[in-house]
Amino acid sequence: MGTTFWHPQGQMSLVKDDELVFTRGQGCWLWSDDGRKFFDAGASLWYANIGHGDQRITDAVRRQMEQLEGFHSFGNFATPVTKALTDRIVGLAPLGPDAKVFLGSGGSDAIDTAAKLARRYFTATGEPQRRILISREHAYHGLHGFGTSLGWMPAMREGYGDLVPDILRASATDADDVEKVIMNAGPELVAAFFCEPVIGAGGAIFPGEEYLQKVRELCRRHGILFVADEVITGFGRTGEWFASQRWDLDPDMITFAKGVSSGYLPVGGVVVSPTICAPFWDDGTDAIFKHGLTYSGHATCAAAALANLDVIDGDGLLDRVRHLEPLLDAGLQSLADHRNVAEIRSGAGLIGSVVSHDADGATRFYAALQAEGVISRKIGADGRGMQYSPPFVMTDAELEWLIDATRRALDAV
Repeated sequence: MGTTFWHPQGQMSLVKDDELVFTRGQGCWLWSDDGRKFFDAGASLWYANIGHGDQRITDAVRRQMEQLEGFHSFGNFATPVTKALTDRIVGLAPLGPDAKVFLGSGGSDAIDTAAKLARRYFTATGEPQRRILISREHAYHGLHGFGTSLGWMPAMREGYGDLVPDILRASATDADDVEKVIMNAGPELVAAFFCEPVIGAGGAIFPGEEYLQKVRELCRRHGILFVADEVITGFGRTGEWFASQRWDLDPDMITFAKGVSSGYLPVGGVVVSPTICAPFWDDGTDAIFKHGLTYSGHATCAAAALANLDVIDGDGLLDRVRHLEPLLDAGLQSLADHRNVAEIRSGAGLIGSVVSHDADGATRFYAALQAEGVISRKIGADGRGMQYSPPFVMTDAELEWLIDATRRALDAV
């Protein structure tokens, strides 16, 4: 019979009879239902920052569910744990103590929230003509309506038509091109620029600090909102709580998900600067952001996220990332002269990619890695990159093993 489960991003004609089913995880390791052991080189989908099987998260979730599993937060309803989580995030994010947090269930929710809020903000402040949103070549911003339209990986957009209008693309690495796009569109018509500080699914591309600073200044000069998409980079992956801190981006909004709970339960959201909040929060205003998600602020999910942040902080995992960053960089770069490697991308936190010469080689490399006991995934619009974004709890010895296993897989290709 095969499976009844429709896999996200899966070619079901092939997947339906070829599932790899994981039954257990601990730290950086996974075990399948047929007894095989695998190293999780991608921290699942970039999110297993504290690794798998941490009992502290399980205990926190159980305590919250015994008290109140959840209640919706529409209107004026809230739970103490939800308020504690948003307070904690504001204290960690670089938007100041008067920032606010809009919660959802994941990164795609966060992107749709930020995109709608950008347009709604300008309507509320008397500039309703500002509707254009700009994203970047190779960008991936989730797969809801706005996210699919903002993303520029062709396979993610094919077959859907134009879901959301007034979206433009600019270069991922050339700030001068970004300026040309803004000026050609008319700066007075542009609402927001969406920017992953390090492009993740689009290929592990770091544009460089100069690019980020120039684009941020362009947005500031023309009154365009700068939205830092930190769904991947947030909560430690670049060695700071947010990549916006590492590269001094001063964003107007930060989208987050993944690492806020290390994937133990689904949580995402947007940190919103005081300026963007003001039209909706100031005394006397009647403006409302009519947007919401059923599980916004879900109590048990919030408890998991709070416990996860305690683990990252208490176990010193940001320091661990800073320690591992140069080691991962050196390890991946040691593969650069391999005959089956076209390019190595690394050096910005625990984000890296081994790029094959062609898509067929990447497919064979992916299979060879699994044969060596490594789980990764192909990234980039052309599918030539292999993702390396391990959990923060990876040991030095595990990193050495991972690089050796990668070399053996490349040899096998």
